[in-house]
Amino acid sequence: MKLLLSVFLVLLSFSAQAYNQQALMEAYFGVVMIRGYNEDGGMAYGSGVVIADHTVVTNCHVLRATKQPWVSRGEESYPITTVRADVWHDLCVVTSPTLPFKPVPRGNSYALLRGQEITAIGHSNGVPAPITSIGEIQGLYSMPSGNMIRSSAKFLMGASGSGLFDMEGRLVGINTFKTAGYGGSIHFALPVEWLETLEKMPASTEFPVRGKALWEEDEDKKPYYMRAAVPESRKDWTNLEKISMLWTQQETANADAWFSLGLAEQSLKQFDAAASAYQKAVSLDAQFVEAWFRRGEVAQRLGDSKTVKDIESELQKIDPLLVSVYQNYLNCEKDCQKQ
Repeated sequence: MKLLLSVFLVLLSFSAQAYNQQALMEAYFGVVMIRGYNEDGGMAYGSGVVIADHTVVTNCHVLRATKQPWVSRGEESYPITTVRADVWHDLCVVTSPTLPFKPVPRGNSYALLRGQEITAIGHSNGVPAPITSIGEIQGLYSMPSGNMIRSSAKFLMGASGSGLFDMEGRLVGINTFKTAGYGGSIHFALPVEWLETLEKMPASTEFPVRGKALWEEDEDKKPYYMRAAVPESRKDWTNLEKISMLWTQQETANADAWFSLGLAEQSLKQFDAAASAYQKAVSLDAQFVEAWFRRGEVAQRLGDSKTVKDIESELQKIDPLLVSVYQNYLNCEKDCQKQ
C-alpha cells in the first residue's frame, strides 16, 4: 500500500502556500532550550517558546527532573525564577528576568484547516540550534478553549514544549506528545489558546513540577482520537478497528472517527466496509482530501470506475491541482476511468 504522506508531499510541491520567510525566521529565534540537572547529575532538557517579555512556555513534563532549570541559547544561559503550571494540560510558563529575546506572535487553533501547511521548530535530540520540520494539519480535535492539533510536522525527544507555527510565523500550538510505531510517529500539539488561562495563574518558585498530564491518562479514559493513534502508529489494524467502531458509535458525526474506521478496514482488506466508512467521512466533511483519496483507492480495488471518476469532480471543487495528484496516486496516466 502506498504511503499517503508521499502524495501530500507531491501536492505541496505543486500548491504549497508561500512562506513568510521573515516571520518564520523570527519564529525560529523565538524558540529556546530549557535545561537543568536531574538528581543523578545528568542533563534534562526540552524546548520552549518565548511568548512575552522574559517569559517562555514549555511542557510541564520538561520540568519534572530538575530543581534548578534555566533557559539557554547556544552558550548563553538565563536563570528561571518562577513557574505558572497547568500540569493536567502539560503547560508551564516560566519567567527568566534577564531573558533578552523577542516574543513570537500568536495565531489561532480555531482558524486552522485540515491539510494546512505548518512547521514545527524545536531542539529535537537536544541539538544546540533549533530544527525545523514542515508538515500539514492532519486532524483538529475540539477541546475546551481550543483545538488539539495532530500534524505531520515531526519532532523528537528534546522538542517537547517547542512551537508549532503557521506559515506566517504565528504560534498555533505547543508540540507535546507523540506515539511511536512501525507506521511512524503521530504528533500532537496543544492549542495556543490554553496560554491565556495559564498566564493568569499564580506563580510558584517550587521545582521540580509534579503531576500527570492528560495524555498520560489511563488508555480507556483518553479521548478516542488519542486511543486510536496508538494502534494506527503500530499498524495494529484489528485493535484500531475495535476502537474506531466505538468511536463512530459515540461520535456519529465525527469525520475523523469514520476515516479511522475506514483505514482499519482497508488495511484488513475489508474493502466494502472501508468504502462505506470513507464515504461517511467525506459526507461529514467534503474538504477531507485524504478521505477522498482513500475512497478512490478502495473504489479502484473494487472495480468501481464510476466512483473513481466521480471523486475527480469532488477534488476539482476543492483544488483543481488535486486531480492530477489523485490520478498519480491511483497510478493513472490521463483518465482514471480507463483503468
